[in-house]
Amino acid sequence: MLGGCINNGVRLETDDGHLFFLKWRDDPPPGMYAAEAEGLTALGAAVFRTSGESLHGEANQGGIRTPGVVRVGPKGAWLMLDFIPAGPRGSRTDEDLGRGLAAIHATPTATPKFGWERDNWIGHLPQRNSPNALWGPFWRDARIAPQLELARSQSFFRSTEEDGRKMDQLLGVVDSALDDVKEPALLHGDLWSGNAYADAEGRPVLIDPAAYRGDGEVDLAMTELFGGFGTRFYDAYREVRPISSAYHAYRRDLYQLYYLLVHVNLFGASYLASSLRAADRVLSEIG
Repeated sequence: MLGGCINNGVRLETDDGHLFFLKWRDDPPPGMYAAEAEGLTALGAAVFRTSGESLHGEANQGGIRTPGVVRVGPKGAWLMLDFIPAGPRGSRTDEDLGRGLAAIHATPTATPKFGWERDNWIGHLPQRNSPNALWGPFWRDARIAPQLELARSQSFFRSTEEDGRKMDQLLGVVDSALDDVKEPALLHGDLWSGNAYADAEGRPVLIDPAAYRGDGEVDLAMTELFGGFGTRFYDAYREVRPISSAYHAYRRDLYQLYYLLVHVNLFGASYLASSLRAADRVLSEIG
C-alpha cells in the first residue's frame, strides 16, 4: 500500500509485467482526479514539446518524466496512472530537473491568460483558476484572498487585529508587485520535494500537480519553501531562463505566502508566524 495524507494508493502489476499506480480516497470532491489527470497530461505534453520525449513517461536519457494517465474511474472515484518506480538520485537528476522545468516555463502557452480552464485542488483545498489577463489580480483574487478568507473563518488573521490589518495591506500591493509579469507559463503548481523524485535511472519524475498558467517563479518559490532541491537545480534553471531580481527582493515571499496560508488552513497555527514574516518582507520592499 502506498499513498499520502490525502489519498490511498497501491501499485498494481499485470501478468505481463506492466506496472500501474491506483489512487483513491473516500468521497473525493467531484472532478478532483479529472483535474489531476488534466494537469499531468498538460505537463506530459509540455515535456514532449520541449524535449521530444514521449507523452507517456518514456523519456530519453536526461529528460523529465511524468506518469501517463491511464484512466479516471467512473464518477471520478479513482485515478490510474502508469507507475514509474523510484531509484537513487543520479549526478544529473537536479540539473535535468532544473533545465527541464525552465524549458517548460519558457515555452509559450496556448492562451495568453493566467489561470486554467477548470478549478482544481491544492492538497485537499479548492484552488480557483478563473482565467485572467492580468497576473497581479489573479494572484490576489484567486490565490492569496481565498486562503486568507478561509484562515479568517477559522479565527486566524482577524481583520480587527494588527495581523489582519497587515494582511489587508499586503492585498493592496499585490497588483503593483506583479504588474510586469505579462507572459504565463505552465506551472506544476505544487512543486515541493515530495512531488519530484528520481526514476531507476536517475531521471527526474514529476507527480501530483496542481497545474495552471502563471509566473514560472511560483514553482521556484515552492521549491525553496521546504528545501530538498540542490544548488545544481537552480543553476541549471538559470542557464535556460533568467530569474528576476524582483524574485529575490520580494516575489519569492509573496509566492511562498500562498503556500504558507494553505498550510495554515490545512495544519493550523504553527504556520502563522512564517506567513506573517513573509508578508512583512514583502511590505518592507514595496508596502
